Amino acid sequence: MSESKNTEEAILEAAQTVFIRKGMDGARMQEIADEANINKALLHYYFRSKQKLFDAVFSKVLSGTFNEMRAIFQAGLSVEHAIKRFADSYIDTLIKNPYIPEFVIHELNKDPEALKKTVSQNLPDISPFLRTIQKEMEEGKIIRMEPKQLLMNTISLCIFPFVGRPIITQILFEGDEQEFYQTMERRKKDVSDFILNAIKS
Repeated sequence: MSESKNTEEAILEAAQTVFIRKGMDGARMQEIADEANINKALLHYYFRSKQKLFDAVFSKVLSGTFNEMRAIFQAGLSVEHAIKRFADSYIDTLIKNPYIPEFVIHELNKDPEALKKTVSQNLPDISPFLRTIQKEMEEGKIIRMEPKQLLMNTISLCIFPFVGRPIITQILFEGDEQEFYQTMERRKKDVSDFILNAIKS
């Protein structure tokens, strides 16, 4: 890997660390430069603004997340195994990148078309999984429902605690973020168990 590529990767990793710690609004370019052990001028050479840097980090994380989703939805897994793997992978991504929901909401309010473009470039094909749901319904393995509703319910149960993290942490965990994340680790299994128990025929 070239020195330029190494520097860029170091910046992206440092930025991700700072964004997790401070969020999009709280992060500062100088802090990211310090985290990457480079000077601020070099940081601006690679990424001219915090927004461009955040976009690059978000696209990288999004691409990795969608690649995993693509692998799940196109692997020919049963509904049970696909939901278990999806909940585990999706919640794990949000634990490692808790700023994603904040960024998505921010971008939806600011520039929905730009966010739509970023997302559309990475979208996985969910049709194989929807066909699997339909097939298992016809075989009587799971109850009849709208396949897209099942997928939306699964995604919602995974993502909502992170969207409402500041409030949920205060109400349920008395501000203890460590307890929140420990609960989210357990939630990987809780979500899949809840969904699967609800759809069993």
